[in-house]
Amino acid sequence: MKQVFALASVAVAVALTACTSNPTTSLAIQKENNQYEVTGIGKSSLISKNNAITAANNACGKKAMPVIVNEKTEYNGALKGVVDEKTGQMIQAATSVLGTLAGKSGSLARDEDYQTVLTFSCRAK
Repeated sequence: MKQVFALASVAVAVALTACTSNPTTSLAIQKENNQYEVTGIGKSSLISKNNAITAANNACGKKAMPVIVNEKTEYNGALKGVVDEKTGQMIQAATSVLGTLAGKSGSLARDEDYQTVLTFSCRAK
């Protein structure tokens, strides 16, 4: 009985966590000329690009592959408009180091700091 209760508690916790998390990719939007557009977000430029590529692969399915027509990555960090991207990255790194030394989380990074938009078409494999 205790095992069933514990399993149910874990299932509820996972379900509630899943409901509160932000998606890291968008569904594909069909554009003209058989092209599609997806968006990926992440804490870094690379993560946002990988998330966008995952969304493009999902849109094309298993029998096709995305062919990128256009890519645009933007920095949307907490310091956007206050400092440029490089300075923001240096501030983030310094904050992380200070947080580690103090034994606390010192991260300013958010899951939506970077946004990558891919325009692509699907080509059969």
